[in-house]
Amino acid sequence: MQDRFAPSDPARGLDVTRNPLVARLVRNRHFQFFLILPNQIVFWAVIFIGILGTTVPGLNFGAAITWYIWFCLVFVMMVVVGRAWCSMCPFGGFGEWVQRHSFWNRSERSVGLGLKFPEPLARIGFLIPVVSFLLLTWLEEFFNIAGPGNPAATSFMVLGIVGSALAFFLVFERRTFCRYICPLTTLIGTVGSMGTVAGFRTRDRDICLTCETKDCMRGGEHGYGCPWYTWPGSADSNLYCGLCSECYKACPHDNVGLYLQKPLTSVVAPNRRRIDVAWGIALLWGLVLYQQVNALSLFGSLDTRLNNAIAFPHYPDPVDYLGIIALLALATAGAAWIVAKLLARRDLDLTTPGTFLERGSRFRTFFAPIAYGLVPVIGADYFARQLPKFFKHSTRLVPAVQHVFGASGTQSKLYTLRLLTNPRIVVVQVSVIALGTLAALWTTWRITNRELVPVSRNGVAIRVVTLGLVLVCGLAAGVLYVLMHAAS
Repeated sequence: MQDRFAPSDPARGLDVTRNPLVARLVRNRHFQFFLILPNQIVFWAVIFIGILGTTVPGLNFGAAITWYIWFCLVFVMMVVVGRAWCSMCPFGGFGEWVQRHSFWNRSERSVGLGLKFPEPLARIGFLIPVVSFLLLTWLEEFFNIAGPGNPAATSFMVLGIVGSALAFFLVFERRTFCRYICPLTTLIGTVGSMGTVAGFRTRDRDICLTCETKDCMRGGEHGYGCPWYTWPGSADSNLYCGLCSECYKACPHDNVGLYLQKPLTSVVAPNRRRIDVAWGIALLWGLVLYQQVNALSLFGSLDTRLNNAIAFPHYPDPVDYLGIIALLALATAGAAWIVAKLLARRDLDLTTPGTFLERGSRFRTFFAPIAYGLVPVIGADYFARQLPKFFKHSTRLVPAVQHVFGASGTQSKLYTLRLLTNPRIVVVQVSVIALGTLAALWTTWRITNRELVPVSRNGVAIRVVTLGLVLVCGLAAGVLYVLMHAAS
C-alpha cells in the first residue's frame, strides 16, 4: 500500500516560474502584499460605508458589492484559478500582517502565542470549516444579511470574520484559521480543485527528498515556512495550496515551481482521497440543495409550522435547516454505502490503520471517490445560485458608488436595469448545471475506471451506477432551478 506521505511528481503542466519575469515577480516579497492591499481597502470600505452609509441596500456600496458582485466573482475565480482568492484574502492578510509584525519583509519577530492547533481537531480537516460555513449561512439567512437586508448587518458580519481571524492568528501559529476554521476554506478547496492552477509543487522529487533543511516547511532566510502546513513534495492536488509563494521564496535549491494544469486535474488526480473532504463535499451539496428547496413555497409552509411547534421566532428554523442538510448529505453517503454493499469485491483487503477518518472500509473505499466525482456539479450549483442577484442587481453598484460621492443614485437608469429577465436567468442557471453535470460525468468516469472498477465485482455495473448518480444529482439541481423561477 502506498505511503500516504509519499511525495508525488509535479502536476503535468506548465511551470510558469520558468519564465524569468514571472519568477522575479513571485520571488519579490512585496508581491502578495500588493495582491491583498486592494481587497483590504475595499473590505474596510464595505465595513465603514455599510455602517455609516444609507440604509437602502441597493444604494449602499458595502451591501451592493458584497452580495451582487463579490460572491459571484469568487465562484468564477474558484472554477478558473482555484485558491487564488486565498492569496489575496483581506481576512487572512490582515491577521497575517499583525502576526508577522510586518507587511512584507521576512521577520523573525511574531506577535501572539504561536500555539499549534490541537492534533485531534486537525485530523478532522475539512469538517470544522464546513460547520463554520453552515453556521455563517444560517446567520445570514436568520438576520437577512444576504437579502441584502440592513447594510450594517453586512458590515458586522465582515467585522466578525476579521475579528475571528485575528484572534486565531494571535493564538495559533501560521494560517491556522485559514486551514482549519475559515468558513470558505472547504468550499474554495473543493470547488477550486476544478481550477487550472495546480499550486506550488516540487520540480525534482529526489532533490526534495534529500533536502536536509526543509526550508519550504520550516522557513528560511528568504521565506516563511508554509503557512498552510503543506509540503510541496507530497502535493498531488491544489486542495491546500493557498498560493502564498513562501515555499518558492524559501527553497534554497530553486526546486519549487508554480504549475498550471488542465481543468479538473486536481479532482481526478489525487491518489489519496480524504474522507473528511468527502464528507465536506456531501455537506456542501446538502447546503446548496437546501438553499434551492427553501426558495419553494412548499418549504415556507413547512418552516412556519416548525417554528410554531418549537416557538422559534422566524425563518430559517434550525431543525429543518440542519435536518434537511444532514438528510441530503446522508443520502449521498447512503448511495455510496449501498454501492459498496452490492458491488465491492468480497476479497477486498481493507486493513488500513488509523483514526475513524482514515481507517479502511468498503464504505470509505467507495464513498470518497464518488464524492470527489460530484465536485463539478456541486460547484456549478453554487455558482448558479448566485446568478439571480448578479443579473438582477449588479448594475446597482454604479449608483451605489455615485451615492457615496453625493449623487442621487436612484435616478440612474442603472438602478432599475436588469441584465436578464427571469426566464433567461433560469436558462443560464440550467445551462450552468448542464455543464457542471457533463464535467462531473467526465471526472466520475475517470475516477471510477481508475479506483472503483479494480475493487468492484462488476466493472460495467459500477460505471452505470456512479454515472447514474451524477445524472440524478444534475437533474435534481436543474429541475429545482426551473421551479424556483430565478428566485434570489
